[in-house]
Amino acid sequence: MATVTKRDGGWRARYREPSGKQREKRFDRKVDAQRWLDEQTTQHVTGTYVAPELGKITVAEWSERWLATKVSRKASTRDRYAGILRTHIIPVWGTTKIADVAHEDVQDWISGLTVAGQSAGSVVKIHRVMSQLLGYAVRSKRLASNPAKDVDLPKVTPAEHRYLNPAQVADLANAAGDKGRLVILVLAYCGLRWGELAALRVTRVDLLRRRIHVAESVTEVNGGKLDWGLPKDWERRWVPIPRFLADDLAGHLVGKAPEDLVFTSPRGAVLRVGGAKRSWFNRAVIESGVPAGFHPHELRHTAASLAVSAGANVKAVQKMLGHKKASMTLDTYADLFDEDLEAVAERLDEIARRVGETWADAKANDLDEPALAS
Repeated sequence: MATVTKRDGGWRARYREPSGKQREKRFDRKVDAQRWLDEQTTQHVTGTYVAPELGKITVAEWSERWLATKVSRKASTRDRYAGILRTHIIPVWGTTKIADVAHEDVQDWISGLTVAGQSAGSVVKIHRVMSQLLGYAVRSKRLASNPAKDVDLPKVTPAEHRYLNPAQVADLANAAGDKGRLVILVLAYCGLRWGELAALRVTRVDLLRRRIHVAESVTEVNGGKLDWGLPKDWERRWVPIPRFLADDLAGHLVGKAPEDLVFTSPRGAVLRVGGAKRSWFNRAVIESGVPAGFHPHELRHTAASLAVSAGANVKAVQKMLGHKKASMTLDTYADLFDEDLEAVAERLDEIARRVGETWADAKANDLDEPALAS
């Protein structure tokens, strides 16, 4: 039963929860007491009621519980979440009770990150983690709503990709010498991520069909620890190998066992991107004359560019790169497919001209026909 009664010069609103626990709150005005009581009743009826004591857990404590639910995510993803919590969220919000996190305070914090010089992409990632852990509190009936929802975020400007042409790829590969030549060619013509290349085993290279089976990836986490798992987005795939590259790979695989790694460091260990950059990649970039600061991952962008220039459509590029959806491929490489517009216009013009010529011929034939007698 819910009641509003006058008491000690004010008004007391009181009701009993289904569990039997009694709740009450005091107000100076009766109308405020009744409004609060109506709100509590509505929340109970709609299932949005949250017991006040459940929101007393701190953000730091709740973040540990939230992170513990991410056991199914890749270690690299969990490591990234933990880093954002440790660096950006806990220092600011750690001692705050989740029930005391206000929307306007979250907005001020996010805006402050931008003012402090954080990139738009970083701010969006930081907000995403904060929103996810508070969203988990909503689903757990500890919060009625997510105070991080509908926050105004900075606009992320898509990165401008740099693509090498075939001659530049050849120059970079030759400058890399025996240590890196084949690595660069596989990255540039097959579109593998570095972790997929480093985890590639001999048994997954089908030279007869000229295909690479991308089924495993290795990533550095926690200061250098290697995490083995499925490729990004859990997408296993088959990738075509150009004929010239298949011949090079065949020679490279001679003497290797089926479960051996195709590419390793000079000492036979996993080929780490940092070690490769220091050992030979950065030097090859300088000697070959490709754009300064060129990164190994940009060879994956180059692979997309070369595939499109060879006539591959969006779906083919999606399968080659292992994107979950074709829309992701379009969003990432829209600039490549924009170049197709001129070719599309030319083909449409040819079609229209053929139709126009046919129509003109038909009209001429009609004019040549003798008129029927009336």
